[in-house]
Amino acid sequence: MSNLQVESLKTGGVIKFDMMDGSFINIDILECQLNSVLEFTWGKDRVRFEIHKEENGSLLLLKEYIHELTDHTPKDIAGWHICLDLFSAVLEGEEKEFSKDEWQQWFEIYKDKVIEVRG
Repeated sequence: MSNLQVESLKTGGVIKFDMMDGSFINIDILECQLNSVLEFTWGKDRVRFEIHKEENGSLLLLKEYIHELTDHTPKDIAGWHICLDLFSAVLEGEEKEFSKDEWQQWFEIYKDKVIEVRG
């Protein structure tokens, strides 16, 4: 993704996230195991990608450990949803750009779900 710049791909390393408004956020890498695990901070939350070998391929697992449900939570979840779609496209040999319209559709769905969970 063009808005991510890996400064140091290792446990204790840093990823820079370009907010596309002239500002950057440093993301701390909490765990990095080559070809199997990448876990990093995401604000007060944590995000973890794991790759597991399967009989006929691999399984990509995404976990977000959410500290607190906020109004921003559905934005993040919609973003991860689109990222997973982009990963799938790459695996199918397609090149796809981040779609703000698709993101907006998923944001509305996840916003309603977060409201439902928060009560």
